[in-house]
Amino acid sequence: MKMIVKGAMIASVAAMGLSLAACDSKKENAMENQADAVRDSADATADAMDQAADATMSGAAEDVAHDKADAVRDAGEATADAMEDKADTTDKTPGDKTPG
Repeated sequence: MKMIVKGAMIASVAAMGLSLAACDSKKENAMENQADAVRDSADATADAMDQAADATMSGAAEDVAHDKADAVRDAGEATADAMEDKADTTDKTPGDKTPG
């Protein structure tokens, strides 16, 4: 169930991102793609941490490992958000399609 919800959320975000991408400069799009890569990498790392915790731990140790995975995921999200915020400032005016 978790994977279905996550998949649907990713598809929705991707569709929204594609619709907004038409309004951004090439430089801004490249910066946002880098932010997406950071977010995806953090998610993959956190997912691997969660899977390892599920497979090898139990009780409090498993909870701590899941908390660490959540922290990795949150840090990646925060970094990616900051990168996207910076990318948003690269355009001189909203909708400007000239290279930044």
